[in-house]
This record gives sequence, C-alpha cells and structure tokens, in this order.
Amino acid sequence: MVHTFLRHLRGDSHLMSRVVSWHTEAAQPPDYRPAPAGLDPRLVDGLARRSIHRLYSHQAAAVAHALAGRNVAVVTPTASGKSLCYHLPVLDALLQNPAARAIYLFPTKALAHDQLADLDRWSQDLRWPGMLAAAYDGDTPAADRPRLRKQARILLTNPDMLHAGILPGHLQWADFLANLQFVVVDEMHSYRGVFGSHVANVLRRLQRLVANYGGHCRFVLASATIANPQELAERLIEQPVTCVEETGAPRGERHLLIVNPPLVDPERGIRRSPVLEATEWASRALESNIQTIVFGRSRLSTELLLTYLRERGRRQNLKAVEESIRGYRGGYLPAERRAIEAGLRSGQVRAVVATNALELGIDIGQMEASILCSYPGSIAALRQQWGRAGRSTGAAVGVLVAGAGALDQYVVAHPEYLFGRSPERALINPDNPLLLLDHLRCALFELPFQRGDRFGGCEFVDDALDLLVEQGEATRQRELTFWQGGESPARRISLRTAGSETVTIENHAGGAPQVIGQVDGPSARRLVHDGAIYLHEGQSFLVRQLEMEQLRAVVAPVDADYYTQPLNELEVTVLETHEERTTVAAQVAFGNVAVQEQVVGYRRIRKETHETLSSHGLEYPPQRIETGAYWCAVSAAVQQQLELAGLWFDSINDYGPNWTAAREAVRTRDRHRCTVCGAGEPPGREHDVHHKLPFRLFGYVRGVNERYREANRLENLTLVCRTCHRRLETAGTLRTGLDGVAYLLSNLAPLHLMCDPSDLGVHVAKGNPIGLGAGPAAVREMRTRPASPVFQIGEVDFYVAEERPPASPAGPGAAEEVQPASLSPTIYLYERIPAGLGFNRQLYQLHETLLAAALGIVRRCPCEQGCPGCVGPVLEESAPQLETKRLTLALLEALSE
Repeated sequence: MVHTFLRHLRGDSHLMSRVVSWHTEAAQPPDYRPAPAGLDPRLVDGLARRSIHRLYSHQAAAVAHALAGRNVAVVTPTASGKSLCYHLPVLDALLQNPAARAIYLFPTKALAHDQLADLDRWSQDLRWPGMLAAAYDGDTPAADRPRLRKQARILLTNPDMLHAGILPGHLQWADFLANLQFVVVDEMHSYRGVFGSHVANVLRRLQRLVANYGGHCRFVLASATIANPQELAERLIEQPVTCVEETGAPRGERHLLIVNPPLVDPERGIRRSPVLEATEWASRALESNIQTIVFGRSRLSTELLLTYLRERGRRQNLKAVEESIRGYRGGYLPAERRAIEAGLRSGQVRAVVATNALELGIDIGQMEASILCSYPGSIAALRQQWGRAGRSTGAAVGVLVAGAGALDQYVVAHPEYLFGRSPERALINPDNPLLLLDHLRCALFELPFQRGDRFGGCEFVDDALDLLVEQGEATRQRELTFWQGGESPARRISLRTAGSETVTIENHAGGAPQVIGQVDGPSARRLVHDGAIYLHEGQSFLVRQLEMEQLRAVVAPVDADYYTQPLNELEVTVLETHEERTTVAAQVAFGNVAVQEQVVGYRRIRKETHETLSSHGLEYPPQRIETGAYWCAVSAAVQQQLELAGLWFDSINDYGPNWTAAREAVRTRDRHRCTVCGAGEPPGREHDVHHKLPFRLFGYVRGVNERYREANRLENLTLVCRTCHRRLETAGTLRTGLDGVAYLLSNLAPLHLMCDPSDLGVHVAKGNPIGLGAGPAAVREMRTRPASPVFQIGEVDFYVAEERPPASPAGPGAAEEVQPASLSPTIYLYERIPAGLGFNRQLYQLHETLLAAALGIVRRCPCEQGCPGCVGPVLEESAPQLETKRLTLALLEALSE
C-alpha cells in the first residue's frame, strides 16, 4: 500500500510542487550475532520461545559489555530492539541472585507501562515465582505501595517519582537499595538542559544512598542518535561508559519527504498554514489505507489537526470517523490512552494525531506513515517521530511539513542536516548553583553529610553546605551536617524548572478554587500577568490577578477573540568575559552576564488578523539573574561603512543638531503634560519626546545628509511620560539589521545545541552612535554600580535576584544608578537559567557556522522586505517600513568577510 501511495503521489503535480526534498533510505538487512556465552541458558530458551535464535549485533555487544560489569550506552535508531539490551543483563542478574533488584527509569509513565507489559511476558516465559516487575508512579494506589516495595524485583518509574517519592523515604526501601544491581535509563537523549541537569543530581542522590546501604549498581542507558552520547551518559552517571552505536537491526525502505507549504503572500513571505498542509497529506495517506500518525507541535495544533482530519474523513464517507481517527496528548485519562494504543496495535485506529507524548518508544504497532506538522525542534526528535512509522521490514513514509519560521525554512534549504549525522550535542550542568543547592537540600534531608564528603563529581560540597548552615536550613555537629529545614524539600522542587518556586493557576469561577495548571516563578510575570489570556485545553482564561507573594494566579474563563503578548524591557551587562576574539568586523566573546528583565505592559492581539487591539501598562519590579551568554559586537569600522552606504539605522541617541531646540518646543507646545495619559512632569525629570514616525525611517546619517530636519518636524513629535513612552516604543519597534541578525541567530542556535528555543533569550543593544568623524567624546561613557556576590560556591560567584528601581537621570544617587549601555552595537544570546548550562561556550565556537547559515537564509528567501522565514516578521501596522531584509543582508555580509 505504501508503494501504491507513493506512485499516486508522484503523479500528483499539485502535491509534488511542494516537495522540496525526497530522500530514500534503502532497506537494511539484519546483522546477527549469537547470544553472549555467559548469558543464563534460561534466557536463551526464553528468546527461542519468542522465535529469537540470534541477537542483532548491537544487542549482543551491549549484553556482553553489561555481563562483563561495564556501564553501557546503546545509541541506535528507533525500533532497533534496544529494550533487549537492558532486559537480558538485568534478568540474568536477577536469575543469578534471588535478592538482586533493578530500577528502570523512563521519562514518561506511558513508556514505563509499555515496558511493564513486555516484562510480564518474560515473567510468564521464565515461570517467574512471585512478582517480577511493577510500575511505581503517581498513579500507583497508596495501598499497593508497601507490597510493591517488598516484592517487586524490577521497579519501573520516572525521575520525578524517584526524586520526590522514593529517595526521601529511603528507609522504607533499605533492602531494595542494598541489593540494587542495575539502573536502566531509557530515552537518555531526553535528559538534557535543565531537566537533564536535575536528573543527574537525582542519580547522584540514588548512588549515594545505595553506597550507604553497602550496595553498588551498574547502568544501562538507551538513546536516540545524538552527537555526544558518551559525554552525556558519563555526565549523567559520573562513571565510565562503553558506547554501542552501530545498529544491526533490519530496516525496510524508508521515504523521507520535506514539504514546504506554498506561499500565499510572496511579498511578506506568508505561507499556507502547516496545519492545513499536514491535514491534506494525512488525508491522502488515509485514502490509500495507510495507517498514519500525525505529530503536532502543541496541544492546540493537535486538536486543530484532529478536527480538520475528521472533517475530511466525513466528507470522504470514512466509516466510524471518531473511532478510527483519534487524538493522543497530555490531559487524556490513562485508560483512554491505553485504549488508543490498543486500537493502533490492532489496526482499528487508522490515524492518530499526537503531541510528542507518542514520540518515544511506546508500542503502537506497525505504522506506515508519520507526518510532522512543523519541525519538532531537534533532529533527535525528528528522527524519533519519523521512526514511529516503519517499525518492521516493510516500507514506510515520513513527511515533514515545514512552518514559516526561520528554523523550519533553514532545514528546508539544508536537508543534509536531517539525513546526515546529527550535529546536536545534549548539554547538562549538574553543578549549576541553583540546581545543586536544591539537590543538596534533598540529599541532606535523606542522609547527613560528613565534612569532606563528595556529592557525585561536585568538588565544592562543603562550601554549599556552609551556606545552608548560614541560612538556617542545616545544622552542624562537629564534622556532621544535618538537615533542619522541616519536611522533605523534594516536594517543592520540580525537575522541569530551575529553582523551587512555582506559581499555581487557580480558576475561581463558580464554587471552590480549582487548580488548572502551574508555571515556574521566573516566567509567571510574562505568562500569567494581570490581564493575560491563559490558554488551557482550548479554553481561554483571563488572569484577574497575579499574586506573587502567595505564588498564585487567579483566573476565570472568558470568551475572548484575542490573545495577549507581554511587553518587556531588557538590559544585559557583562560581568566576566571568559574568552574573546576580535576581527575587523566584530568582537565575539562568551562569559557571564547580568540580565535584568521587566514586564512593563502587554498587548491584546486579535486571533484571526493578529492586529494589535490595545496596549496596557503594568508595574512589576525588574527581575535580575546572572547567567551565561555569547555576544557579537559590531566594530566601529563596519558601522561607519554601512552608514556611508545608507545601510545602518541602528544607532541611538543621535537625533540631529536641532534636537535640543525641538525638544523644548514640543514641551512648551504640549504644556509639559503627557499627551497619552495627561500626567504632568514629575519633579526632577522631564517627559520624553516621542517620534510618531520612527526617527530611523528617515535615514539620517551624521555628516552625510540632513534628514533629521524632516524627522524632527513638530507634527511628528509628541510629549509622553516615561511609562507611556515605554509602551509606545515596545509596541512599535522597527526591525533593522541588528534585529534581523539576532532573529536568525536565535532561531538557528537550537538546531546545533539540541535545546528548546525557550532555553535561550536574545537581546539587541543598539549601542551609541559612532558617526562620521566622531571621536571618543561622541560616545557617552556609562557607569554601573558593581554588584556584590551574595555567596560563593567553589569558584562561582552566586547572586540573589535583585529588584532595583529604574534609574533616574536626576536626583540623589543618580550617578550611581546610571543604566549600563553597550559602546558598540551588540547581539547577546543568553541562557535563561541562572548560572547557565554551558551553551554560551558552544555558541562562541559556532559563531562562524551560525553566521554562514544566517547569510544563506537571507540570500535565498524570495520575500522583499523580510518575513518569518528569514529576518522575522516586519512591522505591519505602520508605513513606510525599513527594508529589514536589505539591512540584515548588508550586516551579515560585512560580519562574514
């Protein structure tokens, strides 16, 4: 049926016009090896009963290494039989030693239950006396837990349950931990970034407790293909690891297509919705009776895909549409999920629309087509999702329907990234101060520390414990440090965020408050600020009030035809430069920075048209973190070169020689009152003068032209207070060359870092004007009050978030509080987690690679002024506009020389 579908596809010029790449992977025969000689004969017999008489080469190698006492990481494609790589050595150990135990860690409950079914079959094959395996997670009834602790030989759980439900109560698990011989870590590639850094600390705590009870455990890790599997594995468990990367599993012929939806507005680069395009491709597959899985990027897109696909099915008179086309995502009840999985295995369900909840290795039968609605964010995720089809020797189809954004359009133009060896490196940093302190609290609750004790590979445990003693969370008696902070700290620490502070979202409409979700504390002011629209399972909720002291946001359901977008002010100050290099075009560096962010307002944006309906101010204090960053500062020579060519409009603070007179004229005309809100000028501070048509539109270059005269006409100027000015500037910022380069770099970075785009922030510091003939005096020197570290762990200075009032240019203390500014126009890519995970060094090393990729995108894009697929969406609400694309291209060409 797959070949019939492909034949019809090749004859359909309508669909083929959108296929930009068709890559065929030839079928691969199996590479068999005999089972290792040391494997228990009862397991060999059990394999034979399953008609398995030989192992694939990678299975045999992994089992042999594990039987020899080594830690093993198996890194092979989806559906290559990785589960046998850990089942066999674990079962061998349990057969040899009646007291032996094992823990299987999975990132999701569904994966654990899927593998539990497989272990139940092994239990039957081996005629295992008593209980072999049991799932132990948040869904496990409390009444069953004591029995499982005593009787289960293999415990299947997830990192969250191990962190908060098992390790803090280790006294109840003493026998289990003393006899723990194997820990299996499945889907290792998912343990990266903040989550992976947390999990590495959880594994430190586990190994510490096992050693306390006199045990020692080995590890078997399984992963999708990434660039640094051994590095990640050894960072997670802090032990040597042997990697097995060559697969011996057979594979059917696989056809991998990249589809770019057609342009509907070539001038603005707007393409057909990937949701509609993916729906069409899935419908065609169903018409050919191909069992299909469709992946959406979000809950909302998944629900839309399901709705559209069912509507198409009804028009095609497909029988039992609701039963044969199903959705699958977070929020579904466990029983509902199990029924959908069974329907997929039986073939009753012909199509499933899923989030990445089905990306991992749950058994869903022999799917033949996998269609992705937009790039999933990493090559590892892409291959996992494509790999859900073709889980046998039969032919399969994988389709990526690209979105309009820069990252999607880059992979459209560079399919070799998707089909070659993955360039993505999974990074973690267990010694990040915030994460480390959280897990030292947990470890201290579980077991006292003796001075000089290690915590995994961390070398500054005593320094951190000293801090906990100073804060009153721990007490020291001679050489021992004990927890005295009350209940287990693990209960308030989420493995999915940095820091333990979370804000609950409570629906107060009708009756008792109901918790419908939560967000991490640092994100709360951006996501659930007063007046925000919070979306939950398709329903809009209006945030009535954000109460940070109570860590809650009060919401109520609302029928809104708009969504909200926060307006932020951001400042980046370099604290320490680790490494830098200077070229004619730029200075490139990485190091530590202070990032101060303040939510100053929000916009209401109509859902259908994306037009701004209104802007509203907010008065929240700024938040400050210290983290890692990479930055690129444009040299004065390049800036002057582009100014001469009329290709630089990114300087600030130079509004021409008549600006002082124009300012005074506007203040007099507007009677020293804000023309937006009517507020008078406060003592010691003048209101701001705002250009209605942005100054940069007029193309003024000092010493070259006099276009400042037109820009500074009184009709184009208005007096506004600082608060109103911030709203106007944030809502109407024009995208220029620096903005275009920043958009491209921030979109391309996740492709190489294997991080989520939300892990990185981007900031553009426009710098001070250089101008023709300007000397050093033309650049205003800025001073900042130095920040003092609150404490130090090892060699890392650690700062507590400060909430400083905005700087005022007049009044007492003004000289100390002048805000930092960059002397050169600079693009910063910074890590959103305090203290960072090490992405800054990687970005520094990738500088030339990212610039070359960005330049290629802009040169190839067919739009005129800029679009989401190259330099980002240009401002649509004002005319005329800057030629963002031309400015970005000129800057990229200068930086790439």
